[in-house]
Amino acid sequence: MSEQMLLQPIQASNPEKAREALEKARTAHEKYLVRLQNSDLQEAIEHYIDAVKYDPAMPEAYYRLATLMWEQGQISLDTAIEQCKTAVSLAPQNINAHLYTGFFMKLAQDFQSAEQEFKSAIKMGKLKSARPRLILSQSILQKINSKNGSISDYLNFLYYFVSGSVMLAWDKPSMKMFYKNMSDDFSVFTYNTVGKFLEKIKLNQTAENVYKQAVMATNHGEIFYNKMGDLALKNKELDLTVDCYRKVLEQNPQNREVLIKLATVLQTYFPENTDDAIDCYEKLLEFGMDTAQIYYELGHLYLQKEDKINSISAFKLAVDNDSENPFYNNSLAYAYSKAELYDDAIEHYQKAISINPDKEWTSIVCQALGSIYAEVKGNIEAGISTYQAGIILDPNNYELYLSLGDTYMATYDLDSAIRTYCDAIMLNPEDYRGYSKAGIALWEKDYLEEALVSFHKSIDLNPENEYAQNNLGILYLDGLGDAEEALEYFEAAVELNPSYTLAYFNAGRASQAMGFTNDAAHYYQMAIDLNKITQDLDEEDIQNRLHRLFDI
Repeated sequence: MSEQMLLQPIQASNPEKAREALEKARTAHEKYLVRLQNSDLQEAIEHYIDAVKYDPAMPEAYYRLATLMWEQGQISLDTAIEQCKTAVSLAPQNINAHLYTGFFMKLAQDFQSAEQEFKSAIKMGKLKSARPRLILSQSILQKINSKNGSISDYLNFLYYFVSGSVMLAWDKPSMKMFYKNMSDDFSVFTYNTVGKFLEKIKLNQTAENVYKQAVMATNHGEIFYNKMGDLALKNKELDLTVDCYRKVLEQNPQNREVLIKLATVLQTYFPENTDDAIDCYEKLLEFGMDTAQIYYELGHLYLQKEDKINSISAFKLAVDNDSENPFYNNSLAYAYSKAELYDDAIEHYQKAISINPDKEWTSIVCQALGSIYAEVKGNIEAGISTYQAGIILDPNNYELYLSLGDTYMATYDLDSAIRTYCDAIMLNPEDYRGYSKAGIALWEKDYLEEALVSFHKSIDLNPENEYAQNNLGILYLDGLGDAEEALEYFEAAVELNPSYTLAYFNAGRASQAMGFTNDAAHYYQMAIDLNKITQDLDEEDIQNRLHRLFDI
């Protein structure tokens, strides 16, 4: 049956037939409660639907039909709440309409709204409000069990429980049914309290055993699997965490809090389970809450999968929901740049920068935008201006100095490049990259001694940097004419990176200068073989050098 059939009557109003249908529905409903036969349930549903069709203003039909159809899984929890709200709107003074609405809100863990409905029923019932008082006390106790209750929650529970018990004294059947439910809730309360105490004194394994017992002893596995999952996460038992959260959702797929926890754990600790995390976030979208944040997380998950189209779509929906969020704009810009849609990327990077929530963060965005201007668009002036703006925002951003220096090098503005790299070195003298880049700029400027010092410092800080080893060799070979010293650095570069075409070529040049013909031939041939893959050098030049080794 469709959920929509509850919303629109298909016949003209006929109060008399509506009352007949409602009476038949009540009779069938009572039989179902006694015999638990599905035929009685279906008959009750059909008559309640008839009652709504004949008289759309009959509140009782709405909340009772919502209850039965929800039990059958024919409507969602949200739809059941809406139908009960319809009953309240039709009969604001109907106590049962408020009670049923509160009941479904409690199932959705919207305890605050549920309490408001129960209090409305209490206000209307006055001295005959025993049932709503006890139901409200039960709701407060469930809130305490599922969340960390405050002192006020405990006092409210006691007040409504005691006052409701006093008023219920003459209602024996209702009292018997209520105390049956309450005994289970008190059992939950006991296990919950003991478990929390054991956690506080660091007896986590014992606390876990208590929660396992509670799952078996009560009808509230949802609460205790949740607690077991939280405890497992605290102990970094990640597989157990996921398993417990999944068991919670098996019992209550509408538990939004646990869906968020599961999605976060999967996204953070199980990058191989990207599809499962995406599925969790898509289910969270159905709640219609925090949609911008959820789309934002989905965008990052799609980026992990290298799904450019869906990542852009998700980030765009996040921006559509919150256009002034700088982080959403930045992520959308990044997704656009990954898809090589650079004009769109520039637009959203600019928007993120203009919002400027934090100077350090914004300076990083400036670096991303500057690289697009300088490296992709070829707009060097815009790139330099953007990098400089980032440095003004955060003068301690080492990466920005390196990027700005690289841009100056690309335009052969050596003085500016050297000055910028030196600023980077002053900012972080323990990072080898600044020295290595400064060494290249100094060599290009014919400051040979300074370049040697810079490259040596770079290698001292990071001996594993094959590029600095190769460049230092070039300085010794071409700057100082010391082929023997140079060869040591070229060989070190080759040892660090056996696929380094240029280092083999330079090792060949050094060997040739020292008269080691066979070694030079070996290095040149290695450079030729590797160059077929890397295409770093002019192969004809290497071939000519190789042939000249054996010219008479």
